[in-house]
This record gives sequence, structure tokens and C-alpha cells, in this order.
Amino acid sequence: MREIQLKDAKATLSAVVDQAVAGEPSVITRHGKPEAVLVSFEEWERVSKVPSFADLLLAFPGDGDDIPERRRKPARALREGL
Repeated sequence: MREIQLKDAKATLSAVVDQAVAGEPSVITRHGKPEAVLVSFEEWERVSKVPSFADLLLAFPGDGDDIPERRRKPARALREGL
């Protein structure tokens, strides 16, 4: 992934977009700090459809009895190292 300064990305936006579409994303920097990433729309769609961890847990096909009960210590015992 290449880095490009914001002012250069503005001046060559068409080329930067063409590279993203070709599979080469660019990190846009401002004052040396990464500020944004330009990726193709196809790549953005792919990564934006990744389910959250909560969605994955909710989609678990088993019953509640499939997961063993967890023995828990009170938070105070954990802090005191018991």
C-alpha cells in the first residue's frame, strides 16, 4: 500500500483512483500522519459486509445447552489474585 500526501492526491486524483480500482489502495497523509485510505468500491463493499462478533454469536446454530457453563470468580477475587 503506497502513501501519498493529500496535496499530491488532489493533484493526481484520477490516477490515484485508477490505482485503487486496479487493486492498489493508497494511504492519504496530511502533515505526515495517515488520515484516510482510498480503496476501490468493490473492496469497500467486501470489507464493509464483514459481520460483527455479536452477529456471529447471534447466528450460532446450537442450543444454549451446547455451551458449558463457565465458572466465574467474583471481580474482587480476581483483583486480589485469589
